[in-house]
Amino acid sequence: MIKVENLTKKYAGQTAIRDLNFEVGQGEIMGFLASIAGFDVFEQSLQARAHLGYMPENVPLYNDMRVSEYLNYRAALKSIPHRRVSERVGDVKELCGLREVENKLIRALSKGFRQRVGLADVLLHEPDLLILDEPTIGLDPNQIRQVRELIKNLGRQHTILLSTHILPEVEMTCSRVIIINKGRIEACDTPENLLGRIRTAGGVTLEARVGADDAPTQLKKIAGVRDVSESEDDGWKILSLRVESGTDVRPEVFRLARDRNWEVRELTARRATLEDVFVEITHSDHV
Repeated sequence: MIKVENLTKKYAGQTAIRDLNFEVGQGEIMGFLASIAGFDVFEQSLQARAHLGYMPENVPLYNDMRVSEYLNYRAALKSIPHRRVSERVGDVKELCGLREVENKLIRALSKGFRQRVGLADVLLHEPDLLILDEPTIGLDPNQIRQVRELIKNLGRQHTILLSTHILPEVEMTCSRVIIINKGRIEACDTPENLLGRIRTAGGVTLEARVGADDAPTQLKKIAGVRDVSESEDDGWKILSLRVESGTDVRPEVFRLARDRNWEVRELTARRATLEDVFVEITHSDHV
């Protein structure tokens, strides 16, 4: 569906990406263009665009139009045959859950519904490939879940290239992930395989009152602790430990807290996430 070969791009003399090579198969949701559906984007740009649907982070909509009116207008701009406009508009409204707001002015819609209108727009001409830029940015938790499920459903019929900095979204939505560091692809695999390859098993979170102690330095002395980050919540230190795979450091952390007379509120373990994968890959020469 998409094949990228030796792609390099520079901005203001800085190389943003260098010699990228990857492929995205039909029906995949890829978290991160050369050839689209067999058309060259330079020589046959119009034909290529007919197979492409793009939704930017901030969807440009006409606030003074009603949802149905806007989608009919967009269908005309996309040269959808007149006899099929009503069918296509109806289909995308149903797919994107817009029936309840189809007669509302776009200016009156919530951010979540505006995102749905944007998705409905890019689906009107039945593109093979969808490129979605930060589709859940600015949404509340319920809206995020709804848009995430919509994207996963769309992935059954479309190839999706998803660009986002929200790593949990990638983990819960994408079937394959590309990680780029300093302009080069460092990893390309399923979220499950990436999680299985890293040395970091996840982490441990300690919430404690530590007095004047330099808690991160003390915790880093424990075998298996790779890094410690620190924050504060109403006088309590929140210490997040990244640990080696196969290592349970909680007994040693508890022993340290006892010996240093720290008042412990909570000590919990968490599983590895794509954030751990990203940090390890971009801060190491090895996966």
